[in-house]
Amino acid sequence: MLPFGAQGPNPISRIPASVVNLASSPVAMSDLRAPLNPPRPKRKKGLVDFLVHFRWIIVIFVVLPISFTFYFLTYLGDVRSEMKSYKQRQKEHDENVNKVVKRLKKRDRSKDGLVCTARKPWIAVGMRNVDYKRARHFEVDLSAFRNILEIDKERMIARVEPLVNMGQISRATVPMNISLAVVAELDDLTVGGLINGYGIEGSSHIYGLFSDTVVAYEIILADGQLVRATKDNQYSDLFYAIPWSQGTLGLLVAAEIKLIPVKEYMKLTYKPVRGNLKQLAQAYADSFAPRDGDQDNPEKVPDFVEAMIYTPTEGVFMTGRYASKEEAKKKGNVINEVGWWYKTWFYQHAQKALKKGEFVEYIPTREYYHRHTRCLYWEGKLILPFADQWWFRFLFGWLMPPKVSLLKATQGEAIRNYYHEMHVIQDMLVPLCKVGDALKWVHREMEVYPIWLCPHRLFKLPVKTMVYPEPGFEHHHRQGDTHYAQMYTDIGVYYAPGPVLRGEVFDGTEAVRQMENWLIENHGFQPQYTVSELSEKNFWRMFDGGLYEKCRKKYGAVGTFMSVYYKSKKGRKTEKEVEEAEKEQAQLETPEAEVDQ
Repeated sequence: MLPFGAQGPNPISRIPASVVNLASSPVAMSDLRAPLNPPRPKRKKGLVDFLVHFRWIIVIFVVLPISFTFYFLTYLGDVRSEMKSYKQRQKEHDENVNKVVKRLKKRDRSKDGLVCTARKPWIAVGMRNVDYKRARHFEVDLSAFRNILEIDKERMIARVEPLVNMGQISRATVPMNISLAVVAELDDLTVGGLINGYGIEGSSHIYGLFSDTVVAYEIILADGQLVRATKDNQYSDLFYAIPWSQGTLGLLVAAEIKLIPVKEYMKLTYKPVRGNLKQLAQAYADSFAPRDGDQDNPEKVPDFVEAMIYTPTEGVFMTGRYASKEEAKKKGNVINEVGWWYKTWFYQHAQKALKKGEFVEYIPTREYYHRHTRCLYWEGKLILPFADQWWFRFLFGWLMPPKVSLLKATQGEAIRNYYHEMHVIQDMLVPLCKVGDALKWVHREMEVYPIWLCPHRLFKLPVKTMVYPEPGFEHHHRQGDTHYAQMYTDIGVYYAPGPVLRGEVFDGTEAVRQMENWLIENHGFQPQYTVSELSEKNFWRMFDGGLYEKCRKKYGAVGTFMSVYYKSKKGRKTEKEVEEAEKEQAQLETPEAEVDQ
């Protein structure tokens, strides 16, 4: 199974005038079947390779039909929810909260396991398998919390339950010309997952990560108490500790999230660039970060930014600005409704800029938000090698995408372990100034293409949270930084590495471990939806645990909820292992949260 664009060498004999060429001379498009790095020994193939190669049969005949049915039934449930009044939804919400409180109070700490949601382990969208639920645990059912409780156009706040997903909320808000400030690309991603874990979008260079747009959390604590945490009330410490905590401080039952005004279309400019990886990184920074430091000027900074690096020498950088329906429909403007099932997959459509040069088009706003859903970025090419072909898109594209949870449910232990070793799904959050170095590292150690780039702000907060900017960053006045936030970039590494595609030896575990070490050394972060090889010591070298541990003890989470490290840790957790970890943490002195001066 080859990646798109790896069908064979394609020497560049002539570069279009509108393609920015940063290299001193034209270079050939790389073919991942030919080694980019020194060749490695060939890998012996076994039965698992055969099963993976023909897994598309299960996907076509089992996963896709069930996925479509699931999506359709979920849509009907969302429609029924929308037909209810806000008053009725709030009444149901209160009833469901009371059920959770009663359930928690029934727990016997001396004999019941640690508290977990009742959601099956394979349902999570992330690639990390939820092994902690295989130990004895005390289940709390949160499956009913999937309603939009209120959309307040005056306060510009959406109050939603944790299982509301991005497709559901964009369907409700965009027709009103309002939207969440950060809308993660995939329809299936839920509010709860994006808050407790990690969420980003092309607008994050302005608004930060998804959790940065939340103004209030409603949390049920370990003792069954319902609290509302904001940045300026008595639970402000909890407010800052919740992001990245993986639901280990309490049970999230609602969140109030910032809304912004939007227009009907996104005016998107596709700009192709050629050069080495350092040059591509600089051109990427220049696409949204003015060199004069005027980062808050909307005339200089686009509404949306993303980049895709297709080879070590080629990338396409996209910048978007909201546009009205009247502007989009002016004579001569191109409208591209990318949401239709038969359309070319978005990453392949953007790649056309490498041949045709820079171009501009208008995409309906909601369709732009979810542009990567149908093809799961470019993972769809590995899952179904022929699904990007015109005939499949036209006949069966309406069945896409396969539901990630069902892919996990049907893979089995052997295939699951194969993917951990022979496949990469990782996000590297690194300072903007280090993107070039990170790209060179990925090329040398993983050789994965395409690579996704998405910038985001990392704000300087009153307290030091699990993820935080580099100390003193504001004094360096680097490109993209302001006095209140450091500019970071999510480097999305999603695909089979080049050595695997060529049938060579590749140690996925060691590659991820080395990546984590690189991130620690360069003040980077690894979202924990991915497969992690971090030891406990290195986990707390990467993340700051001061505020988190203080809140766990203050709000009774120790001994009730699993710690974030053991929840994120790869591999099965035994009840004894978890209990020992909890006892050890309970004996620690409470560390004070570090306050920025």
